[in-house]
Amino acid sequence: QLQLVESGGDLVQPGGSLRLSCVASGFTLTYYAVGWFRQAPGKAREGVAAITSGGTTYYDRSVQGRFTVSRDVAQNSVYLQMNYLEVDDTAVYYCAAGYGYGDYELRDITPGQYDRWGQGTQVTVSS
Repeated sequence: QLQLVESGGDLVQPGGSLRLSCVASGFTLTYYAVGWFRQAPGKAREGVAAITSGGTTYYDRSVQGRFTVSRDVAQNSVYLQMNYLEVDDTAVYYCAAGYGYGDYELRDITPGQYDRWGQGTQVTVSS
C-alpha cells in the first residue's frame, strides 16, 4: 500500500519549535518531490515548503527563515523543522509527494503538483 504518514504535531507556545515527520511506505520517497502544506479552519490549503528529488528547497515567504525542510533517505522520510512558531502557524499540516516536475516548476509549492497525500497532523500555537 502506497502511503504517507505525518507525525509530530502538537500544542506549542509562540516562539517554540516542532519537527514534523513524513514517512513513506510502499514507494521510495527519494525519487519524488515532497511538499508541506497547511490548512487552517476556513482557509484554503497553502504550500509552506518543498524539497525536490534533487534536494532543492523552496519556502513560502511566511515561513522563510523559520522552517527548514530536509530528507533522510535511509528512513524514507522528509522532515519539517519549525522554529519561532507564531499563532498564525496554527493549522493541519500535510505532506505530499509528486513526480514529473522539474525543480524550477515546483517553486510555487502548488497542491496540484502533488498526487500522494498524508492524513495530516495538527499544529496548534497558543499561549
